Amino acid sequence: MGTLQWSEEYDVLVAGSGGGGVTGAYTAAREGLEVLLVEATGKFGGTTAYSGGGGVWFPCNPVLVRAGPPGSFDDTIEDALTYYRAVVGDRTPRDLQETFVRGGAPLIEYLEKDPNIKFVPLPWPDYYGKAPKARLDGQRHIAAKPLKVAAAPELRDAIRGPLDTDRLGAETPPDYYLGGRALIARFLKAIEQYPSASLRRDTALVELVMSDGRVTGAIVETAGQRRAIRTRLGVLLAAGGFEANEELRRAYGVPGVARDTMGGPGSRGLALQAGIAAGAATDLLDQAWWSPGMTHPDGRSAFALWFTGGIFVNQHGNRFVNESRAYDRAGREIIAQLQDGSMSLPYWMIYDDKEGEVPPVKAANVSIVETERYVAAGLWHTADTLEELAAKIGVPGDRLAATVARFNGFAASGVDEDFGRGDEAFDRAFSAGASPLVPIDSPPYHAAQFGLSDLGTKGGLRTDTAARVLDTSGNPIPGLYAAGNTMAAPSGLAYPGGGNPIGTSMLFSHLAALDMRDRRHAAAAL
Repeated sequence: MGTLQWSEEYDVLVAGSGGGGVTGAYTAAREGLEVLLVEATGKFGGTTAYSGGGGVWFPCNPVLVRAGPPGSFDDTIEDALTYYRAVVGDRTPRDLQETFVRGGAPLIEYLEKDPNIKFVPLPWPDYYGKAPKARLDGQRHIAAKPLKVAAAPELRDAIRGPLDTDRLGAETPPDYYLGGRALIARFLKAIEQYPSASLRRDTALVELVMSDGRVTGAIVETAGQRRAIRTRLGVLLAAGGFEANEELRRAYGVPGVARDTMGGPGSRGLALQAGIAAGAATDLLDQAWWSPGMTHPDGRSAFALWFTGGIFVNQHGNRFVNESRAYDRAGREIIAQLQDGSMSLPYWMIYDDKEGEVPPVKAANVSIVETERYVAAGLWHTADTLEELAAKIGVPGDRLAATVARFNGFAASGVDEDFGRGDEAFDRAFSAGASPLVPIDSPPYHAAQFGLSDLGTKGGLRTDTAARVLDTSGNPIPGLYAAGNTMAAPSGLAYPGGGNPIGTSMLFSHLAALDMRDRRHAAAAL
């Protein structure tokens, strides 16, 4: 690469503008580093901007500590670490797990010193309610405070989403940035105060430049034109996963299809492939953050939760899962049964007419459109009897009737003897603590088609606790960092609680920027 012509030079180059990318760029700029953030698409925000809640799982952070009456906060980092380790097990390095659990609170303390960045509690129970030290009251979860669009009107059309805007053509909300969009908007507004930070859209990182085993910059591409950006301190890959790349999904054995992901369109794995080409080690490449997916008229199955009724049945007319279980856990059970051949896609939500023809799904993430469109697409069916309904969806009528009768018995007793629906706090999170066992006994009966969705892949480049990318011998590759879904997730095969994906991305991007700052200071002291 001796003849390479550098077009620009910065201390830090950040690839990606989701929660991790903006946190890394912000931290670098605030710490006095010259930073360029490149976003592969025409919108900032990545998958984070699609998140309805935009939450992060950061135990014992100052937002939570001050939320209740003085002295009422009783969680501890040690309890949170006990829970996280119990759930994740030994699948990932323990020091990486501990870094994540311990690092969230200091990060929030750091960020709150900037008046542009504000958070609020968003109670959300841990996803493994029976694990030791699980928090059932939701007191490990916060989210960005909504931001008035009037405070940053120039960002309204620059930030990706919401999902209804991108998939249904809905108007971008005119009054507030909410959820993940609020998080991105607050960071972009905060970054504006630092002249040393530059942001560019429609610019993808496609290759890393190395010299003597060290990453010294990257090749970026804009409108088909490539140029080389030199970095004095390092490159941070926080460009999401590869969930939108069907070829990579197949290559790495990721269940599901790109069509049904909730990830952003920029999640094509370019940064991941650049890291691998630079000699990085990888892990968890067949993994994602899973969920049941309600199928919409465009043929895509989108992440859905908050079910106020209904049961799932497979092609045999049998229930096969706790329908109210935390979405990643439910998704993994579906995958296990798909892989052992005991079920196939699609599966169906069976429900009655208590709430009418629309399925009892209160968080469809992509809004439910006109009933007629689902009916015309063969996705929703209605019949006066369960046997008639079964014939329409291709399952045995007697089996479906028996399944519903058995479930109604559980609803009457309050105990799901088959799958334990209602046994954990998350199962009851959307019913104000009441039992989620609602009988199916008010005809006509309905069926809605479901598939498998995901919130992005979670396998990627292996890193150490400073977010430095490791090579296949376990040594850091100088000048290369990774965070979020571009890195191999510390949570391994588990999804411990809401906000783990965004929180992991933010924290390790922050740590990467701090490590680069420290290396500059160390070099200056020599």
